[in-house]
Amino acid sequence: MGYLNNSSVTVDAILTLKGRELLAKGKDAFNITQFAIGDDEIDYSLWNPDHPLGTSYYGTIIENMPVTEAIPDETQALRYKLITLPKQTTNIPVISVGNTSIVLQGPGTRASITPNTANFQGGNSNLGYTAILSNSTVATLRVTNALQNSVLPTTPRIIGDNEDAQSVAQTGLEFEVVAKTHLLEDKSATITIIGNETGGSVTIQLSVKRATAVTANFNPR
Repeated sequence: MGYLNNSSVTVDAILTLKGRELLAKGKDAFNITQFAIGDDEIDYSLWNPDHPLGTSYYGTIIENMPVTEAIPDETQALRYKLITLPKQTTNIPVISVGNTSIVLQGPGTRASITPNTANFQGGNSNLGYTAILSNSTVATLRVTNALQNSVLPTTPRIIGDNEDAQSVAQTGLEFEVVAKTHLLEDKSATITIIGNETGGSVTIQLSVKRATAVTANFNPR
C-alpha cells in the first residue's frame, strides 16, 4: 500500500485479474456499471473546533492527510463506504447477524447466516447483502435466499489480483457456510457482511475443526 500526493485531484484506478480478463476480450465485455466511494483513510477525530485560527481551519489536518492508493482486495479496501440516506433518517442503520462467532465442528457441518438491519425502513431488502469469506479453502459460502431481479452479481466472485486469491464474495439475503472436508488442522477465517443499500458491515469469526481420524480395531485370528 502507498500514498498519493493530495495536492492535486487524482483518480487512481487499478483492475483486478477478472477486470483485465474482460478488458482483453474487447468490445463490450468490460463495462463499468457501478462504483463505490469510501473514506477509510480519514480520521474524523482530527476535526478541531478549537483551532485558534477559526472555523476555516477546523478540518486542516484532515484535508491534508495522504490518500491511500487503490488496492483490489475488497476485504481491505472500501470497508467504510459512503452512502446517501433519506433526509428523514435520524439513526445510522446497523447490521447484525445474531452471533458474531461460528464454530463448525468438523467436515460438512454448516451454519446459517441471516443478516438484519435496524434503524432503516425496509432494511437491505432491495439490494441485499454482500458476504465475503476471507479464505475459501476453509469453508464454502452459499446463498440460501437469493435476490430477485437483482442488478448485482449473484454468482461467487473471487476477490484479489492473482490466481492464488482465496477470498470469495456472494450477494443475497441469507447465507450458509459449510466446512470443507479433508482439513488436516483446525483453521479460521472471517465472514464480512456488508449492507448493499445502507452501508455498514459486521464481521463474523469463523473456526473450522479438522477431520477426526477414525481408527479401526483389527483382531487377527
